[in-house]
Amino acid sequence: MLGRVSPIEILGFLTGAVNVWLLARQNIWNWPAGLANNALYIAVFATAGLYGDAGLQLAYITLGVYGWWNWAHTGREAELRVVRTPRAVWAWLVLTTVAAAFGLQFFLRRFTDSTVPAWDGVTTALSVAAIYGQCRKYLESWWIWIAADLIYIPLYIYKDLWITAGLYFVFLLLCVIGLREWSKAHRAQQYQC
Repeated sequence: MLGRVSPIEILGFLTGAVNVWLLARQNIWNWPAGLANNALYIAVFATAGLYGDAGLQLAYITLGVYGWWNWAHTGREAELRVVRTPRAVWAWLVLTTVAAAFGLQFFLRRFTDSTVPAWDGVTTALSVAAIYGQCRKYLESWWIWIAADLIYIPLYIYKDLWITAGLYFVFLLLCVIGLREWSKAHRAQQYQC
């Protein structure tokens, strides 16, 4: 079972746990920890044939740089505030996430040897939506992460990535903590206005 664990996967586990722990606490250093995690997981996922997840790491790197910049340079106030996702954003986010999931599934079926193209496409699309939401500090992005993690955990077990499945279980727990912490911050901000 655990015979295929690599040092890169272990380092990915550690940087990923630090990343989400810092994110839940709204600490800007979550972004560089996340970038290190993404670089490591490109290799882990490509080796496991999870091409959508490997490619997703490139999107994470791009969005990680954007998120880091956005959190550091709000231009409006001293700190980017936790907000509810606007309805208009929800509308296009749902449409683009569904379209991306189907598009990725088609691509993975047609052009790769992926054994799980549908699940790889769905989790990839959900993850991009969630990370975009966290770049903007949308409270509901935590719910998207929770949904993705509930799919990721059995997917990684199926692909024999036990350390990564464990990491995503830790992510799931940290997402619940993050949702609680960001909800508290949002309520506190409402009282300050």
